[in-house]
Amino acid sequence: MALSLDDWIGLDTTVGRIEGRIRELRRAVEQDGVPDLRTSVLTHLAWVPPAYEQAATDTLAGLAERHPSRAILLIPDPDAGSDGLDAEITLRCFSLPGLEAHVCSEVIELRLRGRRSIAPASIVAPLLIADLPVFLRWRGRPSFGEPWAEQLFDLVDRLVVDTSEWLDLPGAYAELAAHFDGVAVSDLAWRRMLPWRAELAALWPGIASASRLSVLGPHADGLLLAGWLRSRLGRDIALDLDERSEVETISVDGRAVSYPAEPPQTSSDQLSDHLDQFVRDPVYEAAVRAAQEEQVFDLET
Repeated sequence: MALSLDDWIGLDTTVGRIEGRIRELRRAVEQDGVPDLRTSVLTHLAWVPPAYEQAATDTLAGLAERHPSRAILLIPDPDAGSDGLDAEITLRCFSLPGLEAHVCSEVIELRLRGRRSIAPASIVAPLLIADLPVFLRWRGRPSFGEPWAEQLFDLVDRLVVDTSEWLDLPGAYAELAAHFDGVAVSDLAWRRMLPWRAELAALWPGIASASRLSVLGPHADGLLLAGWLRSRLGRDIALDLDERSEVETISVDGRAVSYPAEPPQTSSDQLSDHLDQFVRDPVYEAAVRAAQEEQVFDLET
């Protein structure tokens, strides 16, 4: 059960003031007579353009008890009329069943106004928890190649994206693949297709001779599934794609694949799975590289 604590809001503030307020909120919790267990397991960064703000907030709300962390939401506003940094800090604490103690996670929401939006790394670096892994969830398409974005990538151990949010696939996969050697990458679109990959794998050895995959579903999901087949089978697989908001049906050479029994995950569940991964995923990386070369046929034409 979450305990309600006061927030702190600082307008046109500084990183030093933010650090000071975090310490004060921690002391306030320690003085309430209930032991505070500092069991943060990571720093969770999120780059959140305004269009994704509500979705990011909803996802974060479902993570706190499973992944105690310092969560830092970076909300860029490059077109603001002035340069500055606004902050809101919340300490979210959860009671532990059977114990007179609670676990607390910090949520730091930073609004980067004007030119502050192109210097996020210098703002974030002092707020990272030393000696703990740093995950970056980038909402929308990352700004690959921009110096300020590359500096942010250099701070983190894992970059988490959802390529179904990207509009320029499969071409954008080339830029993503170019970063594999620099930072481990997770893709929520890839995780969503795990039950479907399991169903396809169950068709072995018959699927070894497959030549065509048909998908009614999101563009990224279809591309990644076809890329996975190509990379596993070592040859070309044509993709017939009819875009939908969710995967509805999949077939191989005209044979329908059974709908997975696993229920769909929430956005919090999907992200939570990736926050437990600390190494590169060579199968995903191979699928991304193969997806760049897919021949895609639009079923509606």
